[in-house]
Amino acid sequence: MEYLKIFFVNTAVLVTLAYLANLIYKFTITNAPEQMKKICWVLLTIFAGWSSMFFGYRLDEHVIFDLRFVPLIISTLAFPQPFILIIIGVGTGLARLTFGVNEAAVVGTLNLSILGFVCAALSFWVRRSSLTIVKKGLTIILVVNLVNALNIIAFGVIPDEKYITEIMPVTFPAGLILSMLFALIIRDFQLEMMRNEQIQRANKLLSAQTEELHKNKIVLEERAKQLMKASQYKSEFLTNMSHELRTPLNSIINLSQLIEEKDSSLSEDEMVEYGMIIHRSGEDLLMLINDILDLSKVEAGQLDILNEELNVSEVPELLALQFSVIARQKGLEFNIALNEDVPLTLTSDPQRVQQILRNLLSNAFKFTKVGHISLVIRVEEKRVGVVDKRWVVFDVQDSGIGIASEKHTIIFEAFQQADSTISRMYGGTGLGLSISNDLAKLLGGFITLKSVEGKGSLFSLYLPLEVTSK
Repeated sequence: MEYLKIFFVNTAVLVTLAYLANLIYKFTITNAPEQMKKICWVLLTIFAGWSSMFFGYRLDEHVIFDLRFVPLIISTLAFPQPFILIIIGVGTGLARLTFGVNEAAVVGTLNLSILGFVCAALSFWVRRSSLTIVKKGLTIILVVNLVNALNIIAFGVIPDEKYITEIMPVTFPAGLILSMLFALIIRDFQLEMMRNEQIQRANKLLSAQTEELHKNKIVLEERAKQLMKASQYKSEFLTNMSHELRTPLNSIINLSQLIEEKDSSLSEDEMVEYGMIIHRSGEDLLMLINDILDLSKVEAGQLDILNEELNVSEVPELLALQFSVIARQKGLEFNIALNEDVPLTLTSDPQRVQQILRNLLSNAFKFTKVGHISLVIRVEEKRVGVVDKRWVVFDVQDSGIGIASEKHTIIFEAFQQADSTISRMYGGTGLGLSISNDLAKLLGGFITLKSVEGKGSLFSLYLPLEVTSK
């Protein structure tokens, strides 16, 4: 009867330790690395075995009867890893020596070490077997209890006859029953921990999904704002376009009507002036229509690029003829420089290159009231991707109104200008830079911008000259 009392006390101690361990795990090492969890498990299991011995039944001065092998059984199911089980078995065996070094203590150490190796062998079977966790547990409990009883008989610390006839009939079935009871309790703890981990994972997943939804919401809101801005810019563009179209059309219609009526009050000089106005209005209208057509062709991917030989040395002369008069009229200093290292010819589309430069220079003159405008043609080596490329660079610099840094990107988008009031103050459709940027890309180059509001701007057109691997 004493054996049963002690076994129940052992079970109570182990259950208490298991409960405390569950609390410690839940509130301290839940998020610890896996290696740290294993170390804590080994130390806790050895301590549980030591506690079982501490509250064990002393058959005589040296022999202690207890359930020190039960934590080893649970470990075989919880961590079926041979090395860990051997450490637990040997460690629990060595803990027996803390109650005194004698023959019974040495036998106890040897017994637990053997059980550690037995459980290590069983761990291979646990990992490979397709049996349910209950059947695996029952098998391990039976094997460990049986080996423990055989070891006691084999080592002979307790007389065989006394152990087999008096002790074993009580302790063996009690050990089996209490081992199963404790295993069920631990299994319940284990299932609870698994449920908690699943809940934590579900919470983390929900948090991640919530954060992702929040990010998507922000993106959608930003896109909605961009769409609203685009709609606003297009509305402003259509309003401005209406004005841009009507102005030259009204001039052409009204003046051509006067000429058609052959009003005798009109002098020859007036007729010539009206003709010039009609001609200029027609050119403005044609340029506007060309911009719209070019934009639609670029967006549809139907704009043809004709690569042929471009005489770079002729570019300064052509642009000087076009813009020198405007520079004199506005009282602006206009300079064009061609660096010596620039090649005489370049393979590109001459018409589109001139169109881009005319757009850039037109903008420079439009937004510059006083100061200077310059065009510098040079060669620069610039890395693109994983290779270095040599570029012919056309720098168009002015001392005009400049562009705020936050507007450097949007001005290259269709229908957009740095400020919605610009189109009313300076005219224009807001298509020139967008078309120029798209044309530069089609030519294999790009346009960069450096500008400070109120201090002028520098637009640089890069056209590829040659490619050299680094």
